[in-house]
Amino acid sequence: MTVTKAPAPPPLEFFCRLEVELAPIREMGPGRAGQRRIIPIIGGRVTGPTLSGQILNLGADWQTIHADGNAHLDTRYAFETDDGALIEIVNTGLRNGPPEVIAALARGEPVAPDSYYMRTHARLESGDPRYDWVNRRLFVGSGRREAARVIMDLFTLV
Repeated sequence: MTVTKAPAPPPLEFFCRLEVELAPIREMGPGRAGQRRIIPIIGGRVTGPTLSGQILNLGADWQTIHADGNAHLDTRYAFETDDGALIEIVNTGLRNGPPEVIAALARGEPVAPDSYYMRTHARLESGDPRYDWVNRRLFVGSGRREAARVIMDLFTLV
């Protein structure tokens, strides 16, 4: 069977905004794949049309910065919804852009989010029956780095 027209991509639906507060970067030094560092996640807020809550003071982003400047993001943390459920987030992705933009981000300077690429895919998990549905959805994210926080907008693949 020959496909003559590309299929329509799956739609995205806004799920939530994560405002993730960060502690100072802990440099680990060179690793097998590049420069390694840990960025502790110390709090923040989650807001969305179907839930809201507080990001807990636990977890981190375990980054690898490759020789070409591409950052592999590997985060694991959790939040507590305003109604008491715990939801784990495992979020992996990439951040890259022109060297001068990445250098400005590293100095904590404000940078236009559209001047670099920061995209992720997230897995959410909860044992709370009210939020069991997050265990059966795929999420993608678009983010931006600020001096002491990351803003990540998550979307559900519908």
